[in-house]
Amino acid sequence: MHELPKQRPDGAPYPVQLDDAELHRSLEPLAFHVLRQAGTEPPYSGEYENTETEGVYHCRACDAELFRSDAKFHSGCGWPSFYAPTENDAVVLLVDHLLGYPRTEVRCQSCGSHLGHVFHGEGYPTPTDQRWCINSVCLRLEPKSAG
Repeated sequence: MHELPKQRPDGAPYPVQLDDAELHRSLEPLAFHVLRQAGTEPPYSGEYENTETEGVYHCRACDAELFRSDAKFHSGCGWPSFYAPTENDAVVLLVDHLLGYPRTEVRCQSCGSHLGHVFHGEGYPTPTDQRWCINSVCLRLEPKSAG
């Protein structure tokens, strides 16, 4: 099991310090495993993989705003894909070697929860040439208000 650091790469603590025992009680087991133990949900299983609902995606652990639906696209990879987070400081990027090669891990900048990975240069027709591959169980969609 992969334990998440309690601080950002620059050594500063994450602004929202979560109690893992409380999260373990309040989240579904898969959500806790992905968010707090850097797991991955099975591909094509998440509730937001194919949704086209307009709105804002928040961190399921701390409710920080992470992504907006206007940056979401269908990549066919099995997980929700975005081409950018909402703000430059919405996420923290780290290098992980869990699979034996370097990947860019995406974490919530507010609480440090694992969200997924970002990939570059895959040729998707997006403004950033990036695919932010994010686990659905890490997200909570706040639908855009009608009107």
